[in-house]
Amino acid sequence: MPDLRFLVSRRWLLFFLAVVIVVIGTWWLGTWQFGRLADRKSDNAIVRANEQRTPVAVGDVLSPGVTAPKKDEWLLVTATGTYDTTHMVTWRYRNSDEYDEAGIDTVVPLITADGTALVVDRGFVATDGDVELADVPAPPSGTVTVTGYVRLDGSGDSTRVDPDLNTRGLSSVTIGRATGLTTYGGWLQLESEDPAPATSPKPYGLPDLGNGPHFFYGIQWWFFGLLAIFGFGYLLWDEARVQAGRGDATRPARAESERSRRRKAVRAAYQAAYERERERQRK
Repeated sequence: MPDLRFLVSRRWLLFFLAVVIVVIGTWWLGTWQFGRLADRKSDNAIVRANEQRTPVAVGDVLSPGVTAPKKDEWLLVTATGTYDTTHMVTWRYRNSDEYDEAGIDTVVPLITADGTALVVDRGFVATDGDVELADVPAPPSGTVTVTGYVRLDGSGDSTRVDPDLNTRGLSSVTIGRATGLTTYGGWLQLESEDPAPATSPKPYGLPDLGNGPHFFYGIQWWFFGLLAIFGFGYLLWDEARVQAGRGDATRPARAESERSRRRKAVRAAYQAAYERERERQRK
């Protein structure tokens, strides 16, 4: 049986601890990626279900001051009202994958018949890195009917609306606070306006319904963990083999030493016998 006492050395104990940390970390990262995959599939199922439904009135889905439910995201709704251009919000630092450009979104509250405002993202406007250079198309004046997809409010500091009505994330809650308007929970990603304006911002389409790279990332992380275990096992085997080789290398030396002692003993015995014989002959 190989001598494994080297495993209790400081170097090997630290090596083992490092491998344990790597294995736990890669297992957690792989599990996290598979969790993201499950969330992506769930979100895609909601989009697929809601995009097939006919548009409904906004009041049947959204309510003032109430968070829009996840199950209703990407549902098409319609609303009629008048755009409040005095409270137009600029959603800054938008990078559109659809148009491969940087720019802004123009966001305008639509005041419905009962006075409740529906936050409408009218679409993307490209800029040259400065929002002041954006030529923002004006919304239709007078009464307009909009159709769009329900989107959920963002959260965190990015949704804060500054005094100039700029934001880095979109939330009906923070827009309501900044403008003093009573808003529906959630907001609308515009699909169409009636009457249509002469010039419109670039519209956004539905999200990509692919599952993304999460499955392969999860497998990759788990593979790294297995590779760490295999590498540790191989190095342990190699070190045990080297240690065994060192032990075997001492055996010939011990055998040679024993033969040398025997030769010396034999020579000493012959020498003693010779001395005794000479002593006998002298007498």
